[in-house]
Amino acid sequence: MHFFLEPGFFSNAPVRTALLLGAVVAAVSAVVGVITVVRSQSFAGHALTDVATAGGSGAYYLGVGALWGFLGGSLAGAGAMELIGVQRVRRRDLATGIVLGAATGLSALFLYLDTTVKATTGATQQILFGSIFSVSSSTIPYVAIFGGLVVLMMAIMRRPLLLTSLSSEIASSQGVRVRMVGVLFMFCLAVSVGLSSIAIGSILSTALLIGPAATALRVARSIAAATFLAIGLGIISTWLGILLAYDSFYWDPSSQGLPVSFFIVAICFVFYVFSGIALSRRRAQETRRPVATDSALSAEGR
Repeated sequence: MHFFLEPGFFSNAPVRTALLLGAVVAAVSAVVGVITVVRSQSFAGHALTDVATAGGSGAYYLGVGALWGFLGGSLAGAGAMELIGVQRVRRRDLATGIVLGAATGLSALFLYLDTTVKATTGATQQILFGSIFSVSSSTIPYVAIFGGLVVLMMAIMRRPLLLTSLSSEIASSQGVRVRMVGVLFMFCLAVSVGLSSIAIGSILSTALLIGPAATALRVARSIAAATFLAIGLGIISTWLGILLAYDSFYWDPSSQGLPVSFFIVAICFVFYVFSGIALSRRRAQETRRPVATDSALSAEGR
């Protein structure tokens, strides 16, 4: 265990904060991520990460907490996409692309100001790729409140969300307020992206949002099962990434260790690859079963 669990892991206060914060963020991202994949709005989630970058870099420039910058930027981006028409399929990519371009420009501006005017050391690294070990424990209550609000809203909207994801026309005929459901979901998506930006950085938060969810949907046979599986995969990826990042400080005493975000994203990718292998084997078995049944019936007929 010495080579896998270096001394002082559980007694380290920043590590304990990172483990708790990472678990909350991973769970919220998984709950929202499953519906995001089902609704085919992964591109919208990616665009919100760039908007979160603009918000986070703007917060550094104004001297505001990074959490509020990430959340504010994501919510502003979600509102802009909804206003342009993200819920209408034909205009969804257009709305997302416009917001993505504008957010990238703002991110470049604020990051430039952070490094030149404010001379903030390490701002670009923390905004883009995260620094979960440096997050204050006082941030956890706010993350828990926003995360709990998102999970509660997703639970209340579960049936309308699934129905509108399958067919907005059928949902409308059943009396579902499709636009309202879309607006509330974009709010949940924006908050989720803002929270995950604290853990692994704004530019990589899509991995924690989409990776575990896409992996779970490949394996599970229902949305509920996929949600719980995605939560488990997200927490495992985050905790294992934190552990490996902590251990990396001991691999080379002269280095500063490897970033947590790298390990989390890499683990999410590995899970997705293995789920593809499992899915291929399951499909191969399902295709063999009818052939085997037909052969047995033919033999019985003879």
